[in-house]
Amino acid sequence: MTYTIVDKALGLMPIANKDTGYTPANASAAIPTPPLTVGMIVRATDPTYGEGEFILLAGVANTAIGSLVTYNTTSYTTALAPVGTNKPQPIAVAMSANTSATTWGWYQISGLAVVKKTCTVSLAANAAVGVLTIGLVAGTGSGKEIQGALVAAAASATAGRTTVTVVLNRPRMQGRVT
Repeated sequence: MTYTIVDKALGLMPIANKDTGYTPANASAAIPTPPLTVGMIVRATDPTYGEGEFILLAGVANTAIGSLVTYNTTSYTTALAPVGTNKPQPIAVAMSANTSATTWGWYQISGLAVVKKTCTVSLAANAAVGVLTIGLVAGTGSGKEIQGALVAAAASATAGRTTVTVVLNRPRMQGRVT
């Protein structure tokens, strides 16, 4: 994936990179390197996957390219997407192996995304998806479904097949089911 940012701004970090930030004078913690700001959203295009939207978030341990994360819309911190918590948290897909809470990276929130999946799971095109293993997409289950996400192209359970293409539209974990 070679996404190119299409928004009219200079100095934005490429989608597949991560930022170690800098610590301003008289500050105790690092912030993203300007012009980046946490929570900013950009549009980018890829010759294969088309246009998508990406949000700048802090990393979390064990994140790999394609990992599903939930994020806090106030602090912009991330966690690997949990298995069915019945909390309608927003979800994004990691575009880099951003494994530290003190670095920032782009996470996809709309468009066609390549997402890590459980390798023993087959997924049919247009099927709903959920989180049955932390940070990975799988078939859906009550209270575990991702709203705003559907399988774009079928994915087999063939050994070594660890990703699936998913259509995202600002996805969220499913809230409480009554």
